[in-house]
Amino acid sequence: MFDEYIENKKDEIINTICELIKYKSISLEDSIIPDAPFGIECKKALDYTLELGKKLGFKTKNIDGYCGYIEFGSGEEIVGIIGHLDVVPALENDGWTTPPFEASVRDNKIFGRGSIDDKGPVIASLYAMKAVMDLSPNINKRIRLILGLNEEKSWKCINRYKQTEEYPFVGFSPDANFPAIYAEKGILSISLTNPFKIKDIDILEIDSGSNALNVVPKYCSITLKFKNLNMKESLKNICDPLLDSNISIENIDSSTVKIISLGKASHAAHPENGNNAIKNLVKFLIDNFEIPEEPEYNYLEKLYHLGVFDIESPEFLSRNDILYATEFEENSIIQDESGILTSNVAVLEYENNKITIKINLRVPVNTSLDTVTLKYRQLINMYENIEVSVLSSQDPLYVKKDSYLVKTLVDIFNKKSNKSEEPIAIGGGTYARAFDNMISYGVTMPGEKDMCHQVDEFIDIDDLILSSKIYAEAIYELAK
Repeated sequence: MFDEYIENKKDEIINTICELIKYKSISLEDSIIPDAPFGIECKKALDYTLELGKKLGFKTKNIDGYCGYIEFGSGEEIVGIIGHLDVVPALENDGWTTPPFEASVRDNKIFGRGSIDDKGPVIASLYAMKAVMDLSPNINKRIRLILGLNEEKSWKCINRYKQTEEYPFVGFSPDANFPAIYAEKGILSISLTNPFKIKDIDILEIDSGSNALNVVPKYCSITLKFKNLNMKESLKNICDPLLDSNISIENIDSSTVKIISLGKASHAAHPENGNNAIKNLVKFLIDNFEIPEEPEYNYLEKLYHLGVFDIESPEFLSRNDILYATEFEENSIIQDESGILTSNVAVLEYENNKITIKINLRVPVNTSLDTVTLKYRQLINMYENIEVSVLSSQDPLYVKKDSYLVKTLVDIFNKKSNKSEEPIAIGGGTYARAFDNMISYGVTMPGEKDMCHQVDEFIDIDDLILSSKIYAEAIYELAK
């Protein structure tokens, strides 16, 4: 019913996404700008989108600069579509073919930061709403597109929305994969802080490049000042065979060097797609430097061998007593139908002679976040000076595969795409888990590479337009 309408809006949809990508809307949580709690660029992105909504004939609301919504229809119940306009950082020298905040259309794709996460899907949803509004004026429910600005960090935007606004009774988030996501793993971020030293060497700085918790780090460096210059020279010899690897050395002065580890970024929901620069650096340190034998300092090596830096189900999490975690046990992997527990060591910091490791875990839906947290807290039994803190947590999402919502959305996708796919579970976390009776739905197609948080992020234009058509049908069905 809506296909031709959306096809006729194709150029308008593409141009709108390209304009929206220009806003460098990286969410800032320390902004002091009035009406811009997440920074001026996020404010501009929200203002642009709300103004577009007005021009298209919708009702709009800006909720104190934290978020906003675009709406049409009437009735007590709300069908919700929840997307976000904030993005993860991107630098041209990360390897982008074209500037990340200057949209480029080539090879039938829109390239740019946010093109698929989540500005492109938001605009696809908006024009799907426009199609339903113009072609089905008798909808007896309200259709509301909620626009967040802090999704990539701590969800302060959606938490603010929930304080004063009505909750949708059903809906979806266009921020994951088709055909539909019926389960999202729990998300837990933890920090471990402990004293750390390297024998006869001063640690001046550790830098993991302001990496976000939900990104596999592509860079980490440590700056060292040698008390014994012969040690510095021997380090050069160690690294000579590694010149083509991910580790390199930069001489600062006669006694100081910076050891640089380069990896590959990927979304923390798919750490296997990346190459963790922090893990590479830690392995290099424990292989090539002498750590004092005192238990309070022999820290990174033990954590490394316990599996804390592994991406799949760190070994110690499945043991009854981590003090004796020296050999692998059978069935030690934590997993269920939603997948395996994964871990991303995202940040490494050094301050006041203490090293801090920040870890982002994706926890299977049937495993309690409290149980995982307790395992990390048991590290206190090994290190009396360790500090274990929970930085953030999000409970998992689980909607039964045979529920009306999942079956309806999957059927719509399969009909529109001429496929026969089944709903899936993911490690990512979307706004769908913010409300009951919601799931994530598109836009990445089955079998396609997930370009979220990637260099040269793009959305395929054919997939974009198909997604908008799918969303229009979904809105219409859910609003019946």
